[in-house]
Amino acid sequence: MSGPTGAHETGTDAQTGTDASRGPLGYQHASGAAWVVEARGELDLETLPPLEAALSQAAASHHIVILDARGVSFADSTCLSVLLRVRQLTDLRIAGPSRQLTRLLSVTGADRVVSVHADLAAATFQT
Repeated sequence: MSGPTGAHETGTDAQTGTDASRGPLGYQHASGAAWVVEARGELDLETLPPLEAALSQAAASHHIVILDARGVSFADSTCLSVLLRVRQLTDLRIAGPSRQLTRLLSVTGADRVVSVHADLAAATFQT
């Protein structure tokens, strides 16, 4: 897996033989001044480590990190904790969250700390 220096998509892990495309981490790429990390599927204690690592690595190198959450079907409090930690490191923006993720952010008040956008374009072009 490459760092936030070029676009890539996860694939089969050569060491474990597992299909990483089934995990929570999708494409990562630059979009203007931002670095975009795509998430998908269920984001919970068991599935979050690769996404957390990608977000943290991106935050170390970019002032703006966008979580493309269009493919996220579920997120729990573990995911919320990761998002709030990453927000302390960078300008974290969430693009295209599901109703469930939007509700989680709203009920906890996290939507007042992390900027939430309807889509990737809106998150990218926020001033």
